[in-house]
Amino acid sequence: MALQCGIVGLPNVGKSTLFNSLSNAKAQAANFPFCTIEPNVGVITVPDERLVQLARIDNPRRVVPTTIEIVDIAGLVKGASKGEGLGNKFLANIRNTDAIIHVLRCFDNGNITHVDGSIDPVRDKEIIDTELQLKDLETVENRIGKVQKQAVSGDKQAKRLFDILLRYKEVLEQGKSARTVELDKEDRKMVSDLSLLTDKPVLYVCNVDEASAVKGNAYVDAVRQAIAEEQAELLVVAAATEADIAELEDYEERKMFLEEIGLEESGVNRLIKAAYKLLDLETYFTTGPDESRAWTYPRGIKAPQAAGIIHTDFERGFIRAEVIKYDDYVRLGSEKACREAGRIGVEGKDYVVQDGDIMHFLFNV
Repeated sequence: MALQCGIVGLPNVGKSTLFNSLSNAKAQAANFPFCTIEPNVGVITVPDERLVQLARIDNPRRVVPTTIEIVDIAGLVKGASKGEGLGNKFLANIRNTDAIIHVLRCFDNGNITHVDGSIDPVRDKEIIDTELQLKDLETVENRIGKVQKQAVSGDKQAKRLFDILLRYKEVLEQGKSARTVELDKEDRKMVSDLSLLTDKPVLYVCNVDEASAVKGNAYVDAVRQAIAEEQAELLVVAAATEADIAELEDYEERKMFLEEIGLEESGVNRLIKAAYKLLDLETYFTTGPDESRAWTYPRGIKAPQAAGIIHTDFERGFIRAEVIKYDDYVRLGSEKACREAGRIGVEGKDYVVQDGDIMHFLFNV
């Protein structure tokens, strides 16, 4: 599944440094604005201890983790919604992503310039929020102009769409993001083609110095307070330190480095897991002597659609799914033992796949 998270933020907040920590696709990290002109795309492995455990049990010839795509997007400046800086390119690139990782500079360093001359992550957040909201308002007003005549003439669908658009317009004019508008599933489907920038789920990443990597700092506290009503996640990451950790080849070295600064898990791992959750994704597994593999699926899908992720023929000719719960598989130690213990469920077309399910699909085409 080619789902993407876009890394956004003002210039020189650490976006490319963070991207370099996440991916082998090395973006240029330089002390000047717009060093990332084209969006860099990295395919990132999602760390999952469950897959490691399954591989230990089955000792397969191949282990295939699940992945997501991370896009490093050019820095935005005030006025981007009107085309300032690389505004139009930035906004087009972010529109193509499924979720936003918003990096905020929460460290002092006189050697790294800030486009506004001082460190204030809440102000920086508001600059980007405002630019995205202004672009969304433009999008909504354009659509209102197209449907208003039909809505007034009595077309019920147009009237319904018109009312939703007015709700968006009111919220955006108040300086709030589109994601704060509560819509039911049908209403949301009606406006999905708008691809509103501020309707995308967002994860705020506070980029701190190494000394603040564990507990954060006053800048982080200010951001946390500013986003209290947004239903957004916040992570504290020391991007420069993570870049150093990423350069270490040996697992034990990386672990020792983390212990020295007081972290149990790298910020990169926490970020990848948070991004996966942000996209509302879950994982099911297939495992055996040939391959242990993690498969990404959107939360809430049913067994035939999950089968289709492996191959469209699996969905088209779906008969049933055999499902083993992860805990049962680990406890009993093999598919054979699970079968003998009666711990394999036989599920039909209406089965909603659960995170961690180990699945085997039967199909006929």
